[in-house]
Amino acid sequence: MADADQVINALQSGHDDLAPLIAALTTDQLGGPSAATEWSIAQVLSHLGSGAVIALATLDAALEGHPNPGGEANQVVWARWNAMEPQQQADEFVVADTALLARYDSIDAATRSSLQVDLGFLPAPVSLATAARFRLNEFALHSWDVRVALDPSATVRPEAVPLLLDQVVLMLGWLAKPAALQGRSVQLRVDLRDPASSFGLTLAEAGCGIGEAPEAPDGVLTLPAEAWLRLVYGRLSSDHTPADVTVDGDLTLETLRQVFPGF
Repeated sequence: MADADQVINALQSGHDDLAPLIAALTTDQLGGPSAATEWSIAQVLSHLGSGAVIALATLDAALEGHPNPGGEANQVVWARWNAMEPQQQADEFVVADTALLARYDSIDAATRSSLQVDLGFLPAPVSLATAARFRLNEFALHSWDVRVALDPSATVRPEAVPLLLDQVVLMLGWLAKPAALQGRSVQLRVDLRDPASSFGLTLAEAGCGIGEAPEAPDGVLTLPAEAWLRLVYGRLSSDHTPADVTVDGDLTLETLRQVFPGF
C-alpha cells in the first residue's frame, strides 16, 4: 500500500472513532476541559474543523494548479469557527472532516503518487503523503485531547503512531524548548517499543535534533512509541504516563516535560 494510502486510511479510522463519541456529548461536556491547555472540547473540535476546511482548500488548490489560498483566507476561516457555539463547532467539525476525507478518497492512485501540495508554510511543495501526514499529526494529537478527557486511559490511536514518528524529526526544532536545561547540552539515547527503534536525541541551546544513537549517551530514555509522541507534543503529564517509561542518567522525566511543553 502506498504511503499516502496509509495516512489517509489512518485519518479515516481516526474520524470513525471520534465522530460517534462527539455525537454522544452533552452541551456541558462540549464546554468542559480537554487535555489541550486552556481549550474546551468544543474548542479542540473547532480547531480540527477549521483545519479540515483549510486543508481541503489547500488540497483543492493543488489539484487545480492554483497557489495556496494564503494566510488571509485562513484568518477568515478561523474567525467563522471562533464565532460558533460549542454544539455547532462539534457538528460542523464532523461535516468539515467528512468533506476532507471524501476529497482524499476521490484522488486516483496516479495523482496520489504525483501530486505536489503547497502548504503555505514550507519553502517548497510536498507530496500528498507528507501533506496528509501534517493533517494526521494534528488530528491524532488533538483527538487524543478530546478522548482522554472522557477516558483517562486513552492513547494516540495505534495506526497513527508509526506514521508520525518521522514527523517528529521535522518538527523537533519548533517543539523543543532547550532553555529548560539552563545552559546544559544533553545527548540521550531513545529506545522505543511498538514499533521498536533506537536513536539519538540532542538537546542544546545551539540546536536540537535526532540522529544516530550515541555510544556514550548522557542518559537513556525508554518508552513506548506512543508515549514518545505524547512527550514531544507536551502530552505526557504524570497522570498520563505509562508505568514502563524510564529515564536513566541525571536528566529526569520532569525536565524533559519542561523541554517539551506542548501547544
